[in-house]
Formats: sequence, C-alpha cells, structure tokens
Amino acid sequence: MRILVTGAGGLLGLNLAFEALEMGHAVSGVDRFELSRAPFKLLKADLLEADAVKMVLDASRPEWLIHCAALADLEACEADPVLARRLNADLAALLATACRQRSVRMLHISTDSVFDGTGTGYYTESDLPNPLGVYAGTKLQGEQAVLEADPDAVVVRVNFYGFSLSGRRSLAEFFLTNLLARNHVNGFTDVAFCPTFVGDLAGVLFKMLEKGMHGLYHAVGAECMSKYDFGVALARRFNLDEHLISPCSVESSGLTARRAHNLRLSIQKLTTHLGESIPSFSTGLDQFYTQYQQGYPQKIRSYQQG
Repeated sequence: MRILVTGAGGLLGLNLAFEALEMGHAVSGVDRFELSRAPFKLLKADLLEADAVKMVLDASRPEWLIHCAALADLEACEADPVLARRLNADLAALLATACRQRSVRMLHISTDSVFDGTGTGYYTESDLPNPLGVYAGTKLQGEQAVLEADPDAVVVRVNFYGFSLSGRRSLAEFFLTNLLARNHVNGFTDVAFCPTFVGDLAGVLFKMLEKGMHGLYHAVGAECMSKYDFGVALARRFNLDEHLISPCSVESSGLTARRAHNLRLSIQKLTTHLGESIPSFSTGLDQFYTQYQQGYPQKIRSYQQG
C-alpha cells in the first residue's frame, strides 16, 4: 500500500512510518520538521497553508492516510485556542473531505481525554464525551468533523508512550530521563489511564486498516493504572530507583490545563472487531526497554542530522 503519515516527525507518526516500512508498504510522511536522513519520503509542508493538503496528496498519491499531526501540548492549546482548533479540528475536516473525494482510506488519531473522567470509567464509544480543556475540546471537534465528512474513515482514541525525536514527548521518556539523572519527580496517583506502547499501537492501527474497519474506536492499553504506578513499573523494569518518584495529586501540580482523573476506556469493541486481544502492558514495557538497550533513541535522532 501507498501510505501517507501526517505529523511524521512526531512520536506516533515516526514510529508508524517505521512500522509501515517493515511491513513492506511505500511510505511518505509530511511534517514541518526537517528529517534529512529519514528512511522514507518526507514532504516538508505546513498543512495549514493554502493548497498544502492538495500538494501533499498529489505528491504522494496515498491509498491510506494516517493523520497524526496535532497540537498536543495541553498548555499550548490553552494559550492559543485558535491555533488548536485550526490544527486539531479544521485540518482534520479538510483532510477527511479530500480523502473522501479521492477514495483514500483515512485513519484519524484522537485522544482518550475527550472524557471528563468524573464517572466510574471504562468509557465505551457510545458514552458522551465531555472535554475539560481546549486540547480535548478541539480533538473532539476533529473526530466529529472527520466522521461527518467521511463516514468510511476510522477515528481512534489513543494513549501511548515510546521514544520521540526530542526525547520529551511521552510520559515514559519523562520518567526515564529523570530517573537516569537521579532527579526526584512527581507521579500522579489520582490520574488513571491505559497506556499503550507505540509499537503495539502501530500494529493495531494497521490491522484496523487491513480489515476495512470504520467509525469510532478506543485503542488504548488493556490494563489501567495511575501515572505514579506507571512510573514505578518503568523504574523497576529499568532497575532504577523507584523511590525518586513521589506520589502526589494532579491538583497540586500547578498545571494550567485541567486533566481528567479517570481515563479508563473500554476496548471491547476493538478486540471484538479485530478478533484478537491487545498486547499486555508488560509486553509493551519490555519492548520499550529493549529499544533503549539497542540504542533506538539515538537511531531516530540521527535522522535529523545533515
């Protein structure tokens, strides 16, 4: 398949592109960042510019488009809600319309944080979202716009971790970097989520496309935990000092954007339609550890070098 990945310099986009290459697909990526040594065709473009969407689609002629590009920094979204809407909602709608016109299969990445986290959790796809902040609100608008413009598209709510170009894009990188430096950090005991290793998520997304699935799905980890417990599990896997992580409440963090406390999502619809279970948390954490041991963070950063 010819696959186009937007946000190809981001954590998910880059790892998706690598996974697609290993599967034998022809991969193109689009991003504003320079990846001069990337092992796939990179189109450097700002998709908010006039005619940029048409340009990248004409250049790559994809059969599948995986839309990862977004303004995902919650604090940045609060500071600039207009830009957040343009990137997270308006661009998604534009891409969905273009894909529909060109008979391109679109997979749109959304977020678990569209829920307010005030209930008992294990939200299903039929539960009504109630986003707490600008990021979650604009991502929900993007979901709705995509499915309205292209009912054959698939929208996936996710929460993932892995290695990124900057080394600062995932919770796992935050804990690992600080624990290696023996820095004391906080871990939220009152924020529950279902983390997925990005490599496992990539495999799930391609299976969804291969099966022709469409509509809204939750694609998060099969096991839920607090962010503090996540940090402790990572520390133990890497044989680092878990006591450097102090349990605390998100309410005392000083963060501007509100965070939902309970983001336990049900994946029953996904596993039923896939016909298989989602890889376990321990399996994903083992893969994250193996990547670190094999120098994967250094490898991906080398793609930025001239």
